[in-house]
Amino acid sequence: TKKDDLYATVISDLTGSVVTETYRDLNDKANALRKAINNFTTSSTDANLELAKQAWIETRKPWEQSEGFLYGPVDTEGIDPAMDTWPVDVEAMNNILRSNQAITASLISSNNEARGFHLIEFLLWGETGSKKAADITARQKEYLKAAAEDLQQNTQLLYDQWKVDGGNYAAVFNTAGINSTKYPSKAAALEEIVDGLITIADEVGTGKIEDPLNSEGSTPYPEKEESRFSNNSKRDFADNMRSIENIYLGQYNKSVKGLSEIVAGDNKALDTEIKTAITAAITAIEAIPGTFTEAIYSHRPEV
Repeated sequence: TKKDDLYATVISDLTGSVVTETYRDLNDKANALRKAINNFTTSSTDANLELAKQAWIETRKPWEQSEGFLYGPVDTEGIDPAMDTWPVDVEAMNNILRSNQAITASLISSNNEARGFHLIEFLLWGETGSKKAADITARQKEYLKAAAEDLQQNTQLLYDQWKVDGGNYAAVFNTAGINSTKYPSKAAALEEIVDGLITIADEVGTGKIEDPLNSEGSTPYPEKEESRFSNNSKRDFADNMRSIENIYLGQYNKSVKGLSEIVAGDNKALDTEIKTAITAAITAIEAIPGTFTEAIYSHRPEV
């Protein structure tokens, strides 16, 4: 049927041109981060530290834009917690730093709270976000190198698991309703895609924004803010909304057919309403004044 054909096109466009392409970009950026951190450990100037910080921010972008599709290998292979657990377990990190063990990617892989994005962020920026190159010890540099290698191994795994010539998880979606044991129908695959968007929208609102804001209480919980060392939180939240936008509109570097095609075919007004809501959410997040840490203190709701 015509509807069946549209479903098939949307599924294959999203898996091939949005999901897999986002993961390709993430792995490219993680490789650049690894290189920038290695450069900094070899030549520990403030300029090279800034380049490493910038590479972290650049890698964070496709990762946060992938959080609208936290299903498949990122979930089943435990890749999300391996890369993005927070807060950082500073005590576990310090125990490793104080030990006389060589700090390697495999050594740190046993504790998700002492590896990944936020461990790297903590080592690059420091607790107050004001770290200079001279403040980073030789052992911390060793840890940074291991953490950047570990992170990139995980982004590589993630990309490979979706690629046609890797794990080919894309085929699990593309064969929905034909011979996919996971998705007995194309509608079931589309439901998984929609659920991914609902999950991240809820997490940004009730978790990432509400937990540190603590609007029901009298004081905020800054330690619950996700990217507080780098002051990258507002970018993170907006990119989470963009992950919804990318899947809904069918876009990442190029335009393909997204969920909007299906919704608009049934209900043009609803399609417009969804698109407007996504744009409004991104605009509202970016309009939060100052850093998110400042905002949870100075822009508290009237309780």
